[in-house]
Amino acid sequence: MNESIRHFINNLKVRNPGEPEFLQAVTEVATSIIPYIESEPRYRNSRILERIVEPERVVMFRVPWLDDKGEIQVNRGFRVQMNSAIGPYKGGLRFHPSVNLGVLKFLAFEQIFKNSLTGLPMGAGKGGSDFDPKGKSDNEVMKFCQSFMTELYRHVGADTDIPAGDIGVGGREIGYLFGQYKRITGAFNGVLTGKGNEWGGSLIRPEATGYGLVYFVEEMLRTREESLLGKKVTISGSGNVAQFAAEKCIEKGAKVLTISDSEGFIYDPAGIDKEKLEYIKDLKNNTRGRIKKYAAKYHCEYFPGERPWKIKCDIALPNATQNELDVNDARALVKGGCSCVAEGANMPCTPEAVAVFNKAQVFYAPGKAANAGGVAVSGLEMSQNSQRYSWTRTKVDNKLKEIMHEIHACCLKYGRMADGHVNYEQGANISGFVKVADAMLAQGVV
Repeated sequence: MNESIRHFINNLKVRNPGEPEFLQAVTEVATSIIPYIESEPRYRNSRILERIVEPERVVMFRVPWLDDKGEIQVNRGFRVQMNSAIGPYKGGLRFHPSVNLGVLKFLAFEQIFKNSLTGLPMGAGKGGSDFDPKGKSDNEVMKFCQSFMTELYRHVGADTDIPAGDIGVGGREIGYLFGQYKRITGAFNGVLTGKGNEWGGSLIRPEATGYGLVYFVEEMLRTREESLLGKKVTISGSGNVAQFAAEKCIEKGAKVLTISDSEGFIYDPAGIDKEKLEYIKDLKNNTRGRIKKYAAKYHCEYFPGERPWKIKCDIALPNATQNELDVNDARALVKGGCSCVAEGANMPCTPEAVAVFNKAQVFYAPGKAANAGGVAVSGLEMSQNSQRYSWTRTKVDNKLKEIMHEIHACCLKYGRMADGHVNYEQGANISGFVKVADAMLAQGVV
């Protein structure tokens, strides 16, 4: 770490105490960006990175609601409006007990580069609450969402800030949030993405992050004249991203070996096929059960309290949450012959794990590039809402493939090293930065 990077990070720590995830995300980006800034005269005296790391606006609010027992519950709501240089704020809402300001600042900061990489006119934001939808009835989730939107509505809009879903916020929650927004404002517009197909949503939006992740992996493998056919894949998580990444891997002829949730993971050496995946979707989306039931039904191993990275594989797709894959997991993957790691979640690999992958010249795709398919199709949903028109599944899927191809090309442009190895992390960071920084410089000191 050179002196400029060290000085920048030390100042950041002083200004943002108690926010380890945010500091981790910025440190990872700064390590790539600051040497690039120093090599480019147009950025040197602009303090552009200092401006990018500061949110344009942070909203924090109380969310009171009544549970099914008639008792008052109180949660905390947030919206971090990070950067609007290239478009209105865009980014998901997360409902999870781990949500705090530092986590949302990290997610919003990552969103700047992810949204920039898509090539679509979207700024960056992130929001959510420490509310936990697990174990809550539909009525309780509705009551919470209505209270949450009763405050949030004044800070969002189709041309201002367009939230979407994230962990804990799926189609059910988006429906309740949209209904309350429409009820308060009287306006039916594209204020949220991830809506139902019948009321303004886009086809393949639920599938987009998982599908896009696999399309990006295919792009990486093509540089080695390889394909997914016959590859062994380990996946963490069991939500939308994991489900549809598994679906696309199966479609491409890969063998999916693992799926996990917060309590453990299953290992099915025979492979998760289409029928088994449908069971997982029903288990997680409808009955909201735990993944260990899969092991009992299909007579395979279940590892309580563990993560799937000790299983030998060709490709690993961490799709659960931040920092789920540490240095020991990375070493186990490399030892087991893994040649490609692509992040479906946001920052699931620790910096130490990434260093292991880079040293071993394992393909490593950061989430800001590999999982950008979700927000890309959210952007396409915004376009359809503006047109008052719905595109076909094929058209949306083809546009998603094109976007992931272009993101990969951007990573190659800025990430190819002297020895021929591609540093996708560096490529994604610099490519995402250039578009946003140039727009900010053009708009003056704002």
